[in-house]
Amino acid sequence: MGTENMTRPSGADVEAFLAAVEHPVRRRDAYRLVELMGRVTGEPARMWGSSIVGFGTYHYRYASGREGDMAAAGFSPRKAATTVYLMDGVDAHAALLERLGPHTVGKGCVYVKDLDAVDLGVLEEVVRRSSATLTGGPAFGRRLSGPTAQGLTAQGPSS
Repeated sequence: MGTENMTRPSGADVEAFLAAVEHPVRRRDAYRLVELMGRVTGEPARMWGSSIVGFGTYHYRYASGREGDMAAAGFSPRKAATTVYLMDGVDAHAALLERLGPHTVGKGCVYVKDLDAVDLGVLEEVVRRSSATLTGGPAFGRRLSGPTAQGLTAQGPSS
């Protein structure tokens, strides 16, 4: 199982997950992110694993041969901060993130303690660009779900 993605759509109820978030700011921000990411991606929220709320899907394949599917946009309301996943990496969004407001980053994550303290327009644009990169071409994979999935093949859009 070493080459298989352990984070998969779980079928769990997103609303129940959000309602159970203990920290009041994380819970409030989670509801706001569901609205923002749903609007930006055009995809419904669904649970990936036990703690990631994801939107859309993309297929990835690494040079090592490892491949799988993952949410094209997503977040997780963690205890210390809300984690916003940028699967194309934070470096691709460095200029925009400079204008975001208080946050920290990991390789593919932006950590935000309070959405009220950041520029939501900037966050929306970062999510839009990241999702478009992941679902829009061969660099990361192909779109596997959503309104534009019809007519796609492993090579990309059909003519």
